[in-house]
Amino acid sequence: MFKRIRLLSVAAVLVAAGLVLQTDRKLYSKEEKDVEDVEKQLRLFSDAFVLIKENYVEEITVEELIYGALNGMVDSLDPYSQFMEPDEADIVKSDTEGEFGGLGIRITTRDGYIVVVTPLPDTPAYRMGIMPGDKIVKIEGEPAGGISLRDAVKKLRGPKGTKVAISIDREGEDELLDFTVTRDIIVPEKVYSNIMDNNIGYVRLVEFTEDAPDKLKKALMEFKEKNLDGIIFDLRNNPGGLLNAAVEVSEFFIKKGQLIVYTKGRRADQNRQFHSSKDPIVGDVPLVVLINKGSASGSEIVAGCIKDISRGLIMGEKSFGKASVQSIIDLEDDSALRLTTAKYYTPSGISIHDKGIDPDIEIPLTKEQRIQIIKQQEEIYNLPEKEKQEREKEKVSDPQVDRAHDVLVARKIFLEHDADKEKQQEKQ
Repeated sequence: MFKRIRLLSVAAVLVAAGLVLQTDRKLYSKEEKDVEDVEKQLRLFSDAFVLIKENYVEEITVEELIYGALNGMVDSLDPYSQFMEPDEADIVKSDTEGEFGGLGIRITTRDGYIVVVTPLPDTPAYRMGIMPGDKIVKIEGEPAGGISLRDAVKKLRGPKGTKVAISIDREGEDELLDFTVTRDIIVPEKVYSNIMDNNIGYVRLVEFTEDAPDKLKKALMEFKEKNLDGIIFDLRNNPGGLLNAAVEVSEFFIKKGQLIVYTKGRRADQNRQFHSSKDPIVGDVPLVVLINKGSASGSEIVAGCIKDISRGLIMGEKSFGKASVQSIIDLEDDSALRLTTAKYYTPSGISIHDKGIDPDIEIPLTKEQRIQIIKQQEEIYNLPEKEKQEREKEKVSDPQVDRAHDVLVARKIFLEHDADKEKQQEKQ
């Protein structure tokens, strides 16, 4: 039997599996040694494929074998690459459009653990107090250490109204924290804004989805009409999203033609530069950007650009450190690859992958402050406008927002004092 299998060619196995090698995709380089190496490895794959198909104790379909092989192949790359079966691909596409089902958390893998990048506002996870940096160590009582991001997403997502039990390891806690979360359809608000005392505008962007720039633009246009003396742009707990959305958001604050970010990959078409193509909305208004360890990807693109070109101050805590570009590539059966194809760099050439962005002014929060502020934001932003205004007066202090506000007010006072001094000198 085994000798007969060994005689099967790679092509025959691929045909049997229903695979077609498209001529417009290069499977390997043209160098002879590379060709020989690839053919050798494909023969190994073909042997294993046929052995499993014909001898495994239970009947298994070609699709199951191929999907399993693709999953294993992609899992060997990095935590962010993923093979997605058709139903998973649909979910991911709905994510980028801003609506999806689940708990309301963005997750990644670090050191073999499933880690919460951030909970999204007005979602089940947010309301229950799940925090950035929480490690999910159990799902439905089963250990979650070492499982892939794909498998974690499968376990955590489910129909609206169903429940999932998770156990979390949180820094500073001696024991695991147990949560039973009821799944829901997640449609988070993208932008929260208001005018603070001393004519300072505050705006918080939740995520870089497809429609986020339009929603932020509306808030910034209102700020522009009021001729504000400063803007606090809150990117704390913003896990990122679409690269193009991050570029468009950056354009609202910086001069036309300014380099925002560039990407570098193995292929020439992955080496791209993104410059601002529009005049800014609030290009001259003093700016403070708030970040923390829940700020990732698109948030780091914007903060990195603002910091590099000295457009504003970055305040808060070090960001998450995810600076790689994932491309979603559709496959023939509606499955897809989410593949890391490049890394991005700030205008000065800094790659912040696995490092994060250091704020210009660090303002650490205690664990208790983080939880209190998250709960408070949830309660206030879901109230009717009249009640919201009343509660705003009673809310607990947010040290990072307060410090940003004070910095902008101090700048305004200094400039006014400087202008008065110049006028007095002119009179003399």
